[in-house]
Amino acid sequence: MSKAFTREDDTGEEPVLPPPVSVLPPGAKNYLTAHGAGVLRAELARLLETERPPLVARMDDPDAKRELQVLDRRIQYLQQSLRTAEVAMPPPPPHEVVRFGATVTVRERSGSLATYRIVGVDETEFGADNISWLSPLARALLNARFGERVVFKAPRGLTELEIAGITYE
Repeated sequence: MSKAFTREDDTGEEPVLPPPVSVLPPGAKNYLTAHGAGVLRAELARLLETERPPLVARMDDPDAKRELQVLDRRIQYLQQSLRTAEVAMPPPPPHEVVRFGATVTVRERSGSLATYRIVGVDETEFGADNISWLSPLARALLNARFGERVVFKAPRGLTELEIAGITYE
């Protein structure tokens, strides 16, 4: 019978997932805020202490094996991220310059306000206001001073933003 008509899992071997790849460009530091490092440590502890043991107990179940492989990959990624992390502490007051970890309120030309928090690549969240320090918006905001206007190249074109507030956790 042709191999095309057999199921892949008939071989009895589980596919091996490739190791996780860092989203950091080569040579970039893995900055994290203190809060972000705590969140990653808590996730790692939860995975190791709560989620992994039941899967290990069901190793004879092929679904559990696959779930364990995915879980172990996440654990490996978190361990690597925390091992290479540089936790950046907020600068002392006054907070008049945008640095890593800052929550920045900007005023757009229309007068509307938006708030962004500049965080490490492993702290970014889709739909949240956390943006990676490597993102184009964060790069435009970093080192700007309170009241300063910065130009940011947005997908819709050049946008001018005024720094209306700078806070740190």
